[in-house]
Amino acid sequence: MAGFPKDFFWGGATAANQYEGGWNEGGRGLAATDVTTGATKDSPRRRTYVMPDGTTGATSAMGQQIPKGAKSCVLDGYYYPNHKGTDFYHHYKEDIALFAEMGFKMFRMSIAWPRIYPHANDEKPNQEGLDFYHKVFAELRKYDIEPLVTISHYDDPLTIDEEFGGWENREIIDFYCKYAETLFNEYKDEVKYWLTFNENNCETMSVQYVPNLPIERQQSAYKKLHNKFVASAKVVKYAHEHFPEFKVGCMVAGVFTYPLTCDPKDVIANMENMQNFFYYAGDVQARGYYPGFAKRIWDRVGLDAEYFNKDAEILREGKVDFFTYSYYSTSCQTSHKGAKRDGGGNLSLGYYNEYIKYSEWGWGMDPDGLRYSLNEIYDRYQIPVMVVENGLGALDTLEEDGSIHDQYRIEYMREHVKAMEQAIDDGVELLAYTPWGCIDLVSASTGEMRKRYGMIYVDMDDEGKGSMDRYRKDSFYWYKKCIASNGEDLD
Repeated sequence: MAGFPKDFFWGGATAANQYEGGWNEGGRGLAATDVTTGATKDSPRRRTYVMPDGTTGATSAMGQQIPKGAKSCVLDGYYYPNHKGTDFYHHYKEDIALFAEMGFKMFRMSIAWPRIYPHANDEKPNQEGLDFYHKVFAELRKYDIEPLVTISHYDDPLTIDEEFGGWENREIIDFYCKYAETLFNEYKDEVKYWLTFNENNCETMSVQYVPNLPIERQQSAYKKLHNKFVASAKVVKYAHEHFPEFKVGCMVAGVFTYPLTCDPKDVIANMENMQNFFYYAGDVQARGYYPGFAKRIWDRVGLDAEYFNKDAEILREGKVDFFTYSYYSTSCQTSHKGAKRDGGGNLSLGYYNEYIKYSEWGWGMDPDGLRYSLNEIYDRYQIPVMVVENGLGALDTLEEDGSIHDQYRIEYMREHVKAMEQAIDDGVELLAYTPWGCIDLVSASTGEMRKRYGMIYVDMDDEGKGSMDRYRKDSFYWYKKCIASNGEDLD
């Protein structure tokens, strides 16, 4: 086998809203995650609000909206896990030193938009916020770790929804471009690799996941996603014109599915699922235009193609330089009634695959699917690829001696590293692997801590209690060995 290239970027990935904390420090404004409560795998996270008459309440954060006239707010009596995440804000030096000890070549992180522009439309950026990330980048540079920075990762300023009507408002494109241009100019000597939006295809997944979603909400989702495409394209063009040394990529949620059976109708069902929820977003950002099947989607939700085609030139001029995606699991699609669903801790992605194993949160563990997806993506777009999220959420036990024996995570990662090496041998130009939650952080879907992904254990429970001390898991030492050998020593 060809093996991993010598300059391969081994590393790890995090997101400010789940990791950084410091939610009310350093001039930071509110994000939607700051008014979202904790939950469990069996009960949804909730968004808290106050009505004009002072009455308060909470509604499901998935698919539901707060009542008309209400304002999202932080209320007494609720736990908001994202407020402190696992406190990178105060532990960044310690954490980056641990990343360096593992041998990281790249660290994927995000910048909290409300830390830079607390209200989205502020005239000037928040200097304390800018200074914080300068300190982070300086610490990374000390260890020769390349930052991979996501500009928007699920923590837009709350004012975007509450005061400006959300991403359906074209004005938000200008807010985002101003924010991104500020980052580019501020950190031009510290950051080379950028991602515009995290998993922006999730914008339209409510169309699939939320039962009986009103057609107006479905239309809104596609309009919002389009405006994010336009914002991304404008930012990519700006980077190319002003900072030719920059490399700017997209980031798409890895929705990969198989036909459940060889019934041609299952093959078609799977084709449409992949088109709707993966290639729709990938094609626009990597190819610079909407694919032919987009019209079928627009017709289904009652939208005029002209709404999307009017920005064709902008999209064409803003194609990304490389393609990144998250990969955790695969699922199946079928046209047959009565087939067993998968899922559990995550929303059901589709139907149960008897040929793969499942985690305790219902995620289908499928390393072969990683090789398959890498080939499909690279053959379709012919630009370099990064796997910027991958990992196993599991219950870890901190032993009395401070050890954490997570052999299950090692086995998961080992097989996925092998799959990446196979994809490279297939001819895929793979640049990086940054597994998700290299250090424990708050779960996006449930707000739990018990569902841990990291190779570094953080002593905190689902109620935010604990010392916040960091401990090296067995997977820490395994990954260190993997990196040092450039993927050759996987025992």
